[in-house]
Amino acid sequence: MSGTVAERQLVVDLCVALSRRGHLAGTGGNIALRIDAERIAVTPSATDYLTMSATDVCVLRLADLVPLEGTRPPSVETGLHARVLRARPDVQCSIHTHQPIASACALLGQPLDVPDGPWRHSLGRRVPVVGYAPSGTAWLAALLARRLRDDTHAWLMLNHGVLCCGPSADAAVRAVEDLETLACMHLRQRIAARAAREPARRGVFARLDAELADAIHLASTNSATTNRTTP
Repeated sequence: MSGTVAERQLVVDLCVALSRRGHLAGTGGNIALRIDAERIAVTPSATDYLTMSATDVCVLRLADLVPLEGTRPPSVETGLHARVLRARPDVQCSIHTHQPIASACALLGQPLDVPDGPWRHSLGRRVPVVGYAPSGTAWLAALLARRLRDDTHAWLMLNHGVLCCGPSADAAVRAVEDLETLACMHLRQRIAARAAREPARRGVFARLDAELADAIHLASTNSATTNRTTP
């Protein structure tokens, strides 16, 4: 792990923290971290993040994704992350998750407008939708490339999940968490509007709203606990 020990270990730590917060599960989701102008560290394919070690993390050349260190194959979404890191030199970390609430919004296929406030810093003015393409394909990476902007830090991937990025690992994680909260707010607004149109079903909508409120409260609790226990 010559010269990349800290970066590869950081990828492991990020995966553990995001798994504990409910944003990653098992082998689902992936992370890419810029080491320098020429190299990136990427999560390996089909590896349980709670048992992964730093030696499992792949180091690739950013320009052409040639393997430099590590024996495992890199994530199938490496090309997706590379598109972001090549186009956005300000980005250090890119995170793809299937986090539950934001992924539900990705099924709706509608962009999320970001209200004024701190979320504008972590997410941008709007969270756009990337059209559907099979996971791990150049097609999906090309669709993402069409939505890349310097002031956008999160994307909903139709029928798939989300991608968030930031100028640091902490900023990318913050984008993941802020997007989940924004998505929850968006869905609760839709539920309230539907309940107003269908008063006979208000009980059903009230239960859905309560479940969303509980889910985001649990996510916030897990985040606070992990922040206290993760180095």
